[in-house]
Amino acid sequence: MCVEISTPSMTTATLTKPPSAQAERTDPPTQDGHTETEKVKYCLYARKSSEDDERQAMSIDSQIAEMMTIAKREGLKITEVRRESHSAKASGHRPVYNTLLEDIQKGLFGGILTWAPDRLSRNAGDLGTLVDLMDRGQLKEIRCHSQRFTNNPNEKFLLMILCSQAKLENDNRGINVKRGMKARAEMGYRPCMPGLGYLTERKPGENRSRVTVDPVRAPFIKEMYEKVAYEKMSGRDLHKRICDAGFRTRAGKMLTLSMVYKVLHNAYYTSRFEYPIGSGKWYQGDHEPLVSQQLFDEVQRCLSDGQTKDWGSKEFAFTRLMTCGHCGSGVTADEKRKTLKNGEQRRYVYYRCTKTRGRDCKAPPVREEDLIEQLIELLDGLDLNATAVKRKIDDEFERFSRFASDVLGISNQKKAKKISQRKYVEYLLRKGTMGEKRALLENLRSKLLLRNGELLQK
Repeated sequence: MCVEISTPSMTTATLTKPPSAQAERTDPPTQDGHTETEKVKYCLYARKSSEDDERQAMSIDSQIAEMMTIAKREGLKITEVRRESHSAKASGHRPVYNTLLEDIQKGLFGGILTWAPDRLSRNAGDLGTLVDLMDRGQLKEIRCHSQRFTNNPNEKFLLMILCSQAKLENDNRGINVKRGMKARAEMGYRPCMPGLGYLTERKPGENRSRVTVDPVRAPFIKEMYEKVAYEKMSGRDLHKRICDAGFRTRAGKMLTLSMVYKVLHNAYYTSRFEYPIGSGKWYQGDHEPLVSQQLFDEVQRCLSDGQTKDWGSKEFAFTRLMTCGHCGSGVTADEKRKTLKNGEQRRYVYYRCTKTRGRDCKAPPVREEDLIEQLIELLDGLDLNATAVKRKIDDEFERFSRFASDVLGISNQKKAKKISQRKYVEYLLRKGTMGEKRALLENLRSKLLLRNGELLQK
């Protein structure tokens, strides 16, 4: 006799389970054996290296689209989508990623959804932070397009292997690039843009480009060297001359004064170059020289000996001492020279706002003499490093006393004691050299403002 046994409870439980419950996913059992029923909140993170825009395998938009499809298929709860264009080869240099880690520590997210592990880390620092968050239970899961990593020893080990492999690829890529650049330098081709006055062209059938002389700009470059070497022309006069002649860079821009200095110090125009810069390794280039080595050496001698007239940037005593009281920009100085009827030259220095924070700033300029008098009036209220100033005064008195005693045969100890610190500071501000004024102002602790031509203390 056959007895049929039915199990209605099991059948009913299976058939009547709501669809939402079937789609609901729960976290895997944790290490203590308990299962969390709360749904994990994911942050979708998409990254692309900014320096690898054209060679990146997956762009940010395609990463997001693919991971959104996976999230919809598996019922993952994406709370927020974050994107970033920064390289992951160095730790702590990605602001969006750093904020994501902080939000995980605050409990805003429990999981990360990303295309591949190397989107999260290509360095040991960021990898260690991820594993540490998993160990503390704050990061429950990392979900990729074909893998998932939880707080499981095997899965964490696999995550570390994949991210370490990404770091190895980065390191090897850097070594290979440096080796290739060194090979190009040995072939006479500097691994960067050619100097101003040269062009890069590639003829049909050739594997690599060659550096050729720019017929428009090369004559200007050669003339710059000749003017400095033979006529001792200053940098500003040379800059004005080439600008008046309509000289433009390859980008169509005017040549700046700093670029004039760089051109005159660039040994590339002698067909020799140093690579990397500062390494002391020199190579012979395969491009045509614009100036001879003898002419280049003569220009360097003129620049180093200061034989050119008013060469280089000018130093002023009170720059970097105050800020503009109108817009908060720094204060710079301009030098003006005026020739009198008797042939004497007068020098005037004016301090003005740099307008870096407010291009429409209307702050008027102030003459250096007026600025010095205002500084002297503020001396009693300024915070000077009295110890350093007193030490400097004592050194000066000792030096002068030795001179008076050895040469003049007199003693000035009593006179020295009668001179106060304030009088010495006044003397330096009015009659001191540039170096003495700078040394004094280094001891100033107060912050100064220049507003409507008046010097004020913050």
